[in-house]
Amino acid sequence: MRSNRMDLQGDDLTDAVVASFDGSQDPRTQEVMSALVRHLHEFAREVKLTEAEYFTAIDFLTRTGQISTDTRQEFVLLADVLGLSMLTVGLGNPKSTGATESTVFGPFFVEGSPEVELGGDISNGAPGHPCLVSGRVLSTKGEPIAGALVETWQADEDGFYDVQKETDGSQNRGHLTTDAEGNYSFWAVRPVAYPIPDDGPVGELLRAGGRGAMRPAHVHFMVTAPGYARLITHVFARGDKYLASDAVFGVKDSLIADFVEHPAGTAPDGRTFGEPFYTVDYDLILATTEEAQQ
Repeated sequence: MRSNRMDLQGDDLTDAVVASFDGSQDPRTQEVMSALVRHLHEFAREVKLTEAEYFTAIDFLTRTGQISTDTRQEFVLLADVLGLSMLTVGLGNPKSTGATESTVFGPFFVEGSPEVELGGDISNGAPGHPCLVSGRVLSTKGEPIAGALVETWQADEDGFYDVQKETDGSQNRGHLTTDAEGNYSFWAVRPVAYPIPDDGPVGELLRAGGRGAMRPAHVHFMVTAPGYARLITHVFARGDKYLASDAVFGVKDSLIADFVEHPAGTAPDGRTFGEPFYTVDYDLILATTEEAQQ
């Protein structure tokens, strides 16, 4: 039975709001919303939230929505800096499978990236030192996964993703398919540390909290294959000074790799460069759908 909604205060108000979801046809909706209401009300009581602070929060969330676009998702960024993204990643991707660990998706993924052949170049004129990224996509048993779809994206030497600037086509963004031995490889530029967008509400929040906005250098991956759980992860550059202070808490030790510098000359795939170039080799391990559900 629904509670009388007149003259409600304190716990009675909370109980009435929770009870208002009793008519939901979806048990999960009822469970989530009931818990959200209870925790939200308890938060307001704990901090003795004032009306002025309440309206400040409403304004903050309104502006967070207003600044969001198809290429900038400020709400994702907000979830990232509050650690909610990584908490959700951890809840949905247990470590016990032996697969590559997952990390935050980030706000700069774009559907429909260019297709690239194995060993192709996705930099498309982006500034930075050439970097060959390669490895294999394997099962937890070490078996190669042929035909896996590998999507990748990253920032350039100036710390910008292509969607943050005017470019002639995509830069440092593409997708490819693994060969019969599970191999993947592509040329991009060596990633660098960069600040997350701080010209909006999330930047205001970081400054108010005395927090930094930097992310360590990394390459994004999303890997899918039939019969396997989707992997969303980064590969971080060893030695980056922001590894221990990532603004979005996304670094895991197992995701750190060596980006090896080479003098000008011939690369492993036969390409020649008149400037230093880099290589990084990192295998991406996928759990089967069954393993991921255990």
